[in-house]
Amino acid sequence: MRCLAMSLLLVGLPATGVPVARAQTADAVLQTCVDEADPTARLACYDRAAGRHSQAPAKAPETRSGDVFPRHAAAEGDRCERPPPDSLLDSRWELYAQNEQQPLAPTFCIRAYQPVYLMPFYSSRPNRTPRSPNPDNSVSTPLDVDNGELKYQISLKTRLLNDIFGNNGDLWLGYTQISHWQILNSQQSRPFRETNYAPDANLMFSTNFPLWGWNARMLGVGLVHQSNGRSNPLSRSWNRATATLALERENWTVTLRPWWRVLEFGEDNNADISDYMGRGEMEIVHVRDDMQFALNLRHSLRAGDRSRGAVQFDWAIPLAPPLRMHVQLFNGYGESLIDYNHRAWYAGVGLSLIEWY
Repeated sequence: MRCLAMSLLLVGLPATGVPVARAQTADAVLQTCVDEADPTARLACYDRAAGRHSQAPAKAPETRSGDVFPRHAAAEGDRCERPPPDSLLDSRWELYAQNEQQPLAPTFCIRAYQPVYLMPFYSSRPNRTPRSPNPDNSVSTPLDVDNGELKYQISLKTRLLNDIFGNNGDLWLGYTQISHWQILNSQQSRPFRETNYAPDANLMFSTNFPLWGWNARMLGVGLVHQSNGRSNPLSRSWNRATATLALERENWTVTLRPWWRVLEFGEDNNADISDYMGRGEMEIVHVRDDMQFALNLRHSLRAGDRSRGAVQFDWAIPLAPPLRMHVQLFNGYGESLIDYNHRAWYAGVGLSLIEWY
């Protein structure tokens, strides 16, 4: 290699009259190139010695693990990225403080909302005669309903407006759908017994003040519509105005959410729904060793015969993240809208992709 490089260096020079000093200088340069460890630098050294002025190769676009396209081509998608969360509630509602050095939180990016899961579900007492104070919404012939079914929940949200009031106040739009599929009921062609659709809008404010030994991290107000999209006698729906206070401490969160029913236009197909589905709820979530526990309590906030409610316990266990095993137990009224005034035990074990935090 050394002899070849020397030959390339001397190509085109007169055959006679080559000074010895010049040859010695070239030999020293080539020795420097031979001693260069880096292959790219060594090639550049030979080019310089031969009088060739090469351009540095264009640097390949920076890519990241998992990128399908080069870095510059993926820039459009990066607008939905967000800083690492500093707390549980921040991870779900992006409550980090805005400042001049930090860009505004993105809008119209799909985010997680409630858990997303699929599970076989069992009822201790299926509701075969759905009823309501409205005669047009009561079933006269018992329905052929199995105890077992497949339940799944889909829930997502997106930020519509950002920092409505100065540097605070984000408007979120959410959608949650829960379906109960009678997948084992072959005699009835495996129908969907009930599907509840719940679009909502929430105006959330980031806060930070002590309350009862906790950090009050978020306040909000919202509107929720929930219906099953069916005709009489199985039609059920209601609208609510909600208030939210969310507290956190270490690996715990507590969310208090009272609500007030907003009457619908036209005929009311479940006038007494607040006495069963409740007038507020409290949700407690705890994260420990990558497991998540949640307890949801609803109550009518009335005494005597009108004192009713429900309790739901969920337990998410990591399998192969983001896949988890999801266990759910429910007791009380209103596991679904068609069952708003029907009390029973429910239990399910399945898989989830998205949890609370």
